[in-house]
Amino acid sequence: MSRLVIIDDDPIHHKIVQFMLTKNELAKETTYAFDGRLVLDYLEENRMKISALPDFIFLDLYMPENSGWDFLNRFQEIYKTLKKEIQIYVVGSSIFQMDINRSKGYPFVINYITKPLMKNVFDNIKGKTLKISGYQLN
Repeated sequence: MSRLVIIDDDPIHHKIVQFMLTKNELAKETTYAFDGRLVLDYLEENRMKISALPDFIFLDLYMPENSGWDFLNRFQEIYKTLKKEIQIYVVGSSIFQMDINRSKGYPFVINYITKPLMKNVFDNIKGKTLKISGYQLN
């Protein structure tokens, strides 16, 4: 099992993910954040500690103070220095092709998943099949 970080400004989305994770064993530990800045600071401070780094990050794009785009831009500056590969899944309510295409520009973004998250998303990530409902980057 692995570590998951959810970055989303919507507490209802956090509750939905918490419920979904009780039905699925994707992560042994899940951290919830309303803003990506603290997560980025944590990643930078713990870049050499493999056991402290998450395996997955689910990232909302549109948040009021520090957007998912801001997170992705800063993560791009540090991701090669991290001792562990972290898979980023962009989770958004936008269905605009512009957002999906822009997400494709980040080499560490695995997929763009449209909200709401469904059980099969967790199953597919756990099974590494990545055949999800919603948009795929590959």
